[in-house]
Amino acid sequence: MLKRWAVISIVAVVFLMGYVVANRQSSVQGQAAPGAGFAAVPSEVGAMDLTGPYNVARGWPKDLSTLPGNEKWTWGAGQGVFAESSNRVYITQRGSLPVMPAGGGRGQPGPFAAVNEQLGRIFPGAAFPVMGLARNATGASPPGMLDLNAPCGGPNQPACIAGNHDNDGSGKNGVDFMWQDCLIVADANGNIIERWNQWDAMLRRPHSVFISPYDAQKNVWLVDDYRHAIFKFTNDGKTLLQTIGTPNEHASDDKHFYRPTFMAFQNDGSFYVADGYQNTRVVKFDKDGKYLMAWGERGAAGGNETRPNYMNNVHGVSVDRQTRQVFVNDRGNDRIQVFDENGKFVRMWKFGGPDPVNMHFVHIDADRKVWVFDNAVQKLAQFDLNGHLIYSWGSVGNFPGALWGVHGISVDQDGNLYLAAVSRGGVQKFTPKPGANPALLVGKNTYSAWR
Repeated sequence: MLKRWAVISIVAVVFLMGYVVANRQSSVQGQAAPGAGFAAVPSEVGAMDLTGPYNVARGWPKDLSTLPGNEKWTWGAGQGVFAESSNRVYITQRGSLPVMPAGGGRGQPGPFAAVNEQLGRIFPGAAFPVMGLARNATGASPPGMLDLNAPCGGPNQPACIAGNHDNDGSGKNGVDFMWQDCLIVADANGNIIERWNQWDAMLRRPHSVFISPYDAQKNVWLVDDYRHAIFKFTNDGKTLLQTIGTPNEHASDDKHFYRPTFMAFQNDGSFYVADGYQNTRVVKFDKDGKYLMAWGERGAAGGNETRPNYMNNVHGVSVDRQTRQVFVNDRGNDRIQVFDENGKFVRMWKFGGPDPVNMHFVHIDADRKVWVFDNAVQKLAQFDLNGHLIYSWGSVGNFPGALWGVHGISVDQDGNLYLAAVSRGGVQKFTPKPGANPALLVGKNTYSAWR
């Protein structure tokens, strides 16, 4: 156990060093009039915009450890979030993690004293935790590294359900993690009002959650990239309505995915799947889930692909509702590629130039503003539809409102912002600051068939 914590400590220190170097670029950009400053609230004096144009809703949602009988378990890697309303917010995560002990630090008694003694021998003067970052939830949450090419029941993949992780590097279920609460629902006060634990054993690596804005029934879609499948549930979670893809089998055809990641919907109910970590394509289905088409070729290795329609790590897809154009996060090549609704290439732009970037998603709100999260510098950034930077905010740390590994984004009808974070763990809720420049707020989700 001591060796494990020492490794985690080293990773935390290396992460912090990389963050400081990468964060030398300008932290905030804005559109305020000359003389008004660049703060999200122009009248604010001494603003640092650590949480941009938002206040963080402290204590939302309530910790999983507050649930009766669940006192030892807290949030795991926060994979996705979708706000059906302010009073019904879906959160998906990769199981629960043990509650971290309090205290620690060099020269202080506590559970990290022995770890720091070992760490100091490697990095003299180093202390742990660093900025309070005691655990990277995505590294601690299951599943661990699997041989994805092994058949179910093979030597490196003992089972194709999530309950058996003991041999995949994740540790022991019930000790190092608890495979439960992969999908829950929270209300406006942060109360956990539903736990969809009846589906936990079916899931392997839940990656994102959605409701089509054009579906009056408000059915819930859950993408599981290790199952190579997408599951559609009734709004109350009682019934599995549809499975798209062939669970536990991967390929690149009309019946298979290979680690799909995100979804986006057109106003006729058709939808797109980013496919994905291993496949390098976008797949389009009609409103009933019938395969229509796919596009995308595997790009050259090394992240230097420049050709249109060639991709690596397709990790996000979104739709501009006015033009019906499809924006694809070609994460492996640090760029956004834009296509028409049937996959014809339109344009693209690259992020960062020579600077390191790691874009987790692309999201277009109802106001047609483009949002991405850069995991290299831990910032949420707004672009126009042609790739011009408008504004960005975010800061890493252990304080409420700090960002670390944001992986999912949603906004409710009241303008509250929700960010799921794989590294920090769980989901945070942000409320617009009084007087905030509305142009710098993430716009509401597109709603059509329901409110």
